[in-house]
Amino acid sequence: MSALAHDGLAMTGRQLRRVRNTPGLAVLTQLMPINMLLFFGYVFGSALAMPGREYRSFLVPGLLVATAAGGLMNGMFQAAADTHRGVMDRFRTMPVSRAAVPLGQAVADLVVTTLGTIPLLLVGLAVGWRIEGGALDAVGALGLLLLFRFACTCVGMHLGLLTRSEDAAGQLGASSFVLPLLSDAYIPTDNLPGWLRTIAEWNPISAVTTALRDLFGNAPVPRGAAWPVAHPVAGSLAWSLALVAVFLPLAVRRYSRGG
Repeated sequence: MSALAHDGLAMTGRQLRRVRNTPGLAVLTQLMPINMLLFFGYVFGSALAMPGREYRSFLVPGLLVATAAGGLMNGMFQAAADTHRGVMDRFRTMPVSRAAVPLGQAVADLVVTTLGTIPLLLVGLAVGWRIEGGALDAVGALGLLLLFRFACTCVGMHLGLLTRSEDAAGQLGASSFVLPLLSDAYIPTDNLPGWLRTIAEWNPISAVTTALRDLFGNAPVPRGAAWPVAHPVAGSLAWSLALVAVFLPLAVRRYSRGG
């Protein structure tokens, strides 16, 4: 375990230096959700009638979760890039814990995500979003958000190690933008057709988004929804822990096997 911790910290540091050496990419990544908040909040917000609710307060939790789901694309691209460029092969020749390499990438991504969430929260407060629940509930909401980001990164790393190609990972990762659209991140699912509402409510993004809205005090839990959305905190934990339990070992195994 001490070897794993030592090697994991070294790999985390490598990933953080990677971010430091490409500050422009990091800034652009953080600006995207802020631009979406301003665009959706002011352009679409006036067109969406939500009785008893202000759309920007409804939107901010959804954008936080949609950004967390971006861990899928980020994890996929970074793992594929390291594999394609032979970095993973070099790591396998070194006396480094096999679990430390993917774990270090996921932890570094979590650190960057935590810091990157602050500007989005500040802009959300500036445009009228408020935390209307208790402080402990708000901390719990942020904890669920980061756990979900970690889970998405684990899924992305496994897929990136499978593709072994930056181009393929980029194209596959870009297609993941539809996942928040098939959820309640941007619009309520109440008026969707029955089959589409079922898909949206069993989307992990919907459970985490509903949990954040509930814990922040921004919107009540919808009635008559599928189990993950009707019990959003339990649903978020179940989805996130299941994804980590499945895909983190798969990523470690795939990295260890190579080829």
